[in-house]
Amino acid sequence: MIITINNDDGSTAFDVNSISDDSIKQEATVIVQKVGNLQVIIEALDYASRTHRANLEALLKDRQEAIVETDDPETIEDESKVVKES
Repeated sequence: MIITINNDDGSTAFDVNSISDDSIKQEATVIVQKVGNLQVIIEALDYASRTHRANLEALLKDRQEAIVETDDPETIEDESKVVKES
């Protein structure tokens, strides 16, 4: 299994199957699997978050009674944050 590590120094490719120490080879394989699983979870959470945001926007779109004027017209740049005010 060939993996590529990208960092500030550039890219380096490693062939995990060429590692002679079996314990290091096994640990590297486990870490690669964990990173892959985490990447899948990140993508799933991103998809779910975007879907919920779109559903919330569709739900509130025609609710004129819920629109309020704010004193501070500052825009939240990170769209993933929903501010709950009472």
